[in-house]
Parts: sequence; C-alpha cells; structure tokens
Amino acid sequence: MFKKNPKKDAKSYIHTRKAHENELAEDYVELIEDLISKEGEARIVDIADHLGISKATVNQTINRLVKKGFLKSKPYRSIYLTEKGKSTAVNARQRHTIVYDFLIALGLDKETAELDSEGIEHHVGDKTLNKLKNLTKKLKRR
Repeated sequence: MFKKNPKKDAKSYIHTRKAHENELAEDYVELIEDLISKEGEARIVDIADHLGISKATVNQTINRLVKKGFLKSKPYRSIYLTEKGKSTAVNARQRHTIVYDFLIALGLDKETAELDSEGIEHHVGDKTLNKLKNLTKKLKRR
C-alpha cells in the first residue's frame, strides 16, 4: 500500500534498515555468548555449524564485528565478546524472551514461538516491547 506522507515512509524504512543492520550483530553475539557458556569457547567452525553457513562467511562477519567493537578475535583462536558485545547479547536475549513469552501467552506452540520470536525480536521497538511485556503478564493471570 502506498503511503501519502514521504517523511513518515522514510522514517519506517530507516527503522527497518537499522533493525536489519543490528540483526546480524545481535544474532552473532547471542550465539557466541551461548557457545562460550556451554562449550567454554566460541570458534568459527562452531558458529558456522550453528548458523548453517560457510566458515568463510562467518570469518568475514567476525572481522566486521571486531572492527565495530563487539568482539575480540585472533586468527585460529577462540572468539570473545567485548563489553559492548556482552551488553548487546544480554539486550538481544531479553528482547527475545519478551517476544517469546508473549507468543506463548497467545497460545502458540513452543517451536513456532521460538522461530517467530527470532525474527520479531530485532524489529520491534522498545515501546512495543514494553506493551508486549505488560500484556503477557495480563494474559498469564487469566
């Protein structure tokens, strides 16, 4: 549907592009945090296996995330989160949990809620997240 207000259109497109930009970083730091807590380390090969992508693709992304300050990495060594990376991982996990809990409260099965929350968590704003959180509490009381 074509909107009639170009400034509002631009704002929504900018919001979506920003969400897409952050999505990759959030997915990586969340996975790296999981791997470190479960395996004691995060390696390129493990990330590639979990994401179903090539090691070369993971390596390129890791290098970009190091440059952006999310990670620390040396060739042929484990990957570590910086403070920025840790903070991003915690925030992403909280967002994921809020969306997941909301979908479960709506009556969705766990598998569907998990799959859908993985995409939604990156595109929903803080105001909406707070509303979802409050509505989830109300739905759980019923």
